[in-house]
Amino acid sequence: MPAAPAGADPTDPGVRGRALRRRLEGLIGIAATEGNELVPLRNGDEIFPAMLGAIEDARRTVDMMTFVYWRGDIARRFALLLARKAAEGLRVRLLLDGFGSRLIEPELLDLMTSSGVQVAWFRRPVRLSPLKQNHRCHRKVLVVDGRTAYTGGVGIAEEWCGDARNPAEWRDTHVQVRGPAVDGIAAAFAQNWAECRPDALYDEADRFEEHEQPGQAVVQVVRGSASVGWQDLQTLMRVVISSAEQRLRLATAYFAPDAYFVDLLCAAARRGVEVELLVPGRHTDKRVCQLAGERYFERMAACGIKVWRYGPTMMHAKVLTVDGVAAVIGSANFNRRSLDHDEEVVLATVDEEFTARLDRHFDEDLTRSERITRTRWRRRGPTRRALEAATAPIRHFL
Repeated sequence: MPAAPAGADPTDPGVRGRALRRRLEGLIGIAATEGNELVPLRNGDEIFPAMLGAIEDARRTVDMMTFVYWRGDIARRFALLLARKAAEGLRVRLLLDGFGSRLIEPELLDLMTSSGVQVAWFRRPVRLSPLKQNHRCHRKVLVVDGRTAYTGGVGIAEEWCGDARNPAEWRDTHVQVRGPAVDGIAAAFAQNWAECRPDALYDEADRFEEHEQPGQAVVQVVRGSASVGWQDLQTLMRVVISSAEQRLRLATAYFAPDAYFVDLLCAAARRGVEVELLVPGRHTDKRVCQLAGERYFERMAACGIKVWRYGPTMMHAKVLTVDGVAAVIGSANFNRRSLDHDEEVVLATVDEEFTARLDRHFDEDLTRSERITRTRWRRRGPTRRALEAATAPIRHFL
């Protein structure tokens, strides 16, 4: 962690958390907010009822954006509810990524637009130059009445339903937010809406809410966008990894960083930090990305990093915890696509109770996972090694 103030006990969790907060604020230039309430939601059985309930209770506005909006009963339930709230006179805006949501059923779009839902598309591929095709909106955001927000990894599709009991029910984590940090999440929506619908950025429904402080969490909302050179999301990950003193735990659906971030993880392990990585196992929807990350496993194991592969289903969560005092949660994976190319939003939080709950979820996930040891990984065959090497030309886009 960064140096503690003079006279402070550097081993005190509160002191470590405040020091990390100040370092992130100083290097990223985004002030954190205090008094937030954070509720971690695990898998569709918890996530979808919470989101649908918030929309049901909306009285003024519903703003939602997602990378994935596919098919199934849950997709229809969201569409029907959004359409009904728009028909009741609420302002309802839905922003869909032009690539990730291309499988949405046309009749659901027709239902929503005919009911008054404002639907916008982020960079539909058929309308883009080749230079913009690789820049996607991967943010998942729901903001209701400007007072309650949700973000994390979940998409609107039947794959996310259930409780990760079998390969048809993906494992994911979302978070419900109340308090001043909602403004930062709303700003992430507004930023992308401004690109897609610059003629409809503001209307009478927009207002600045006076937020109460219902909880104890300190939250910094960090947005990622395609850029040249370092961006805020990369700086965030660099600071958090470099600041870890005791334990760093990372769960990510797509692990395909560049060598620099692998070096950071190995450096943390070498200085005595317990570093644990949880990634998908045989159930993955992007095998190429998985291969790109697996080429680092032998090296990471040699550094002392514990690598686990989740067993029951696709592991789609994006969560990082550090020293039991802070966490990073949101839409971003630990891959080049999230760190370099896509629109992302994450919450950097300092809250021991919230972090402890995420760590308990991580512990429970490990009981359903397989440890990758250095000895075993070194025995993988030449075909596997060749496939890992073959990802080299496209690693920047994974």
